[in-house]
Amino acid sequence: MYLTTPALSLVALDAASGAAFWSFNDSISGGGVNRGVTFFSHGAQKRLFFVKGGYLYSIDAMTGTPDSTFGIGGRVDLFEGLGRNVRHTWVTAATPGIIFQDKLILGSTLGEGPGPAAPGHIRAYDVYSGKLEWIFHTIPQPGEEAYDTWPSDAWTSIGGVNCWGGFTLDTERGIVYFGTGSATYDHYGGNRKGANLFSNCIMALDADTGKKVWHYQTVHHDIWDYDLPCAPNLVQVHKDGKLIDALAQPTKMGHLFVLDRENGEPIFPIEEIVVPQTTLPGEETWATQPFPIESLRYAGQTFDHENVTNVSQASATNIKDQLQEMVTGSIFTPPGLKPSVVFPQFNGGTDWGGAAYDPQHRRLIVNCSNEPEWISMVPNQIPEEISNYAYGNYLFQTFCTQCHSSAVAANPSLIALDVLRKTVAQRTDAQLIQVVTQGKGQMPAHQSLTQDEKGALISFLRDQGHDRNIITKNLKSSVPNEIPYVATGHNEFKDQDGFPANRPPWGMLTSINLDEGLIEWQVPLGTYPDLEAKGLPPTGTFNMGGPLVTAGGLIFIGASMDERFHVYDSNDGQLLWEYQLEAGGYASPSTFMVDGRQYVVIAAGGGGKPGTKAGDKYYCFSLPDATR
Repeated sequence: MYLTTPALSLVALDAASGAAFWSFNDSISGGGVNRGVTFFSHGAQKRLFFVKGGYLYSIDAMTGTPDSTFGIGGRVDLFEGLGRNVRHTWVTAATPGIIFQDKLILGSTLGEGPGPAAPGHIRAYDVYSGKLEWIFHTIPQPGEEAYDTWPSDAWTSIGGVNCWGGFTLDTERGIVYFGTGSATYDHYGGNRKGANLFSNCIMALDADTGKKVWHYQTVHHDIWDYDLPCAPNLVQVHKDGKLIDALAQPTKMGHLFVLDRENGEPIFPIEEIVVPQTTLPGEETWATQPFPIESLRYAGQTFDHENVTNVSQASATNIKDQLQEMVTGSIFTPPGLKPSVVFPQFNGGTDWGGAAYDPQHRRLIVNCSNEPEWISMVPNQIPEEISNYAYGNYLFQTFCTQCHSSAVAANPSLIALDVLRKTVAQRTDAQLIQVVTQGKGQMPAHQSLTQDEKGALISFLRDQGHDRNIITKNLKSSVPNEIPYVATGHNEFKDQDGFPANRPPWGMLTSINLDEGLIEWQVPLGTYPDLEAKGLPPTGTFNMGGPLVTAGGLIFIGASMDERFHVYDSNDGQLLWEYQLEAGGYASPSTFMVDGRQYVVIAAGGGGKPGTKAGDKYYCFSLPDATR
């Protein structure tokens, strides 16, 4: 078994015992997370490909040493070949690439804030030499298809439109499928007016050449951060007397798009529905958005006073009081100067774990989060003279609030900034500058920040610098002038006790019959122990990581904030077994066999976006010997 650690070491284990054979690490520092490795075998040659920081490595699978014939010293620089100088930004790949013949096809993870960001072009590398074999420009360049869906010079400055959720390969057709993310900046698109192809698209490329076969855009001109966060599943659908080779793409919106693999045509109807339009000066939202049929919308779509929480009267009153200052409505309510509710939240619906497919019953198993957040926009303006602390606060709101909410004072349940300040107090300024510049864990690198900006940011995080004024008109800013508004962050919408604002379930596991395009069953995924102790049935929780379904009729999934590993019956969603992990299993499990015995393994890394404690363990399960 090959796996990576939280410190981004590559490790080889005996799959049956967990004993280590070797580990690989180097001195290269880099932030980000790693969701797995890619294995390649040809004759006696066995190689592992994984990404750390801005480098793609090729490692001998038997010895754990770099392949000296690959790139330079066993690694390839991911900044090379992007078409413009982006070394002041952040480029890595959290999710493994996929092998087609002698090519490794790789996506990327990039910055998404208002500062500079790299383009998310898709690249294929020769598995032996590391040579770049082809590149597909997700942001079209002059003369390429869909160039006119952007401003004429967008390709020279706009970033994002990356595949960070992984790939699916149809080996018989030689087609690689994937979803793309939104363009940067995530929440303001006045500088990129248009539909913005190929952002937020389900894509099909010829795996050998990189030529586009077809595309389908699931969000036009995205300003909600509704990336396509996971690889689609190869499925079959029996419809109108025919068995159709199709693919099924879950989304952050809780929409399931089911398309023909050959041509991208919808298997079930998709309707362009009129959605609310922006009131933010300079922005131009798209008039309609594509919606699959209602039976393929598996998460909540609208939030208002009618579906506030019912866990207690006090909680309901608390949420209704907060709603008096907020805009509520449908899923595509655009961000504005007044706080607006986003439901489902920015991280799902479904996030990077994706879905599992049961080919015997043509059934898709998918989990989703089902709780709201809120967002608002503020002018990107600072006075010519400002305290170091206030300048740092402005920078924190601009660059950091997608992960660390600044709304602690408005909502006491949000303690992210308080926790962050406790962490900052334990580090020197030099250590903090290193983390800000190079990134750490899920935090991206912010190499574009100037030394003055880093100093002001540290002053804010240390709660210092209130009495030190600086003249900002003489400072170089990392925020482009064409971004006049920035978001206040992805702000959790919780009651006074820290529970979600809407009625449960707050997280769900769903089975979808693909022949009928209908939900077969939905059950809550996870529970809050505090509410469980009061006698409430499972409410479900925010969840991150996907399911595994077996031919024996079992679904294995961690994902939930109760930090439990669950087994469900795939026929009816009945919970059959669960195990309390030491930290959250925010990962997709895997199953394998050794000497006739079947195992299931899951990473329990915890921490990250769910906000629970961190961990560093892999758990491997099997039935007792007597029941092999």
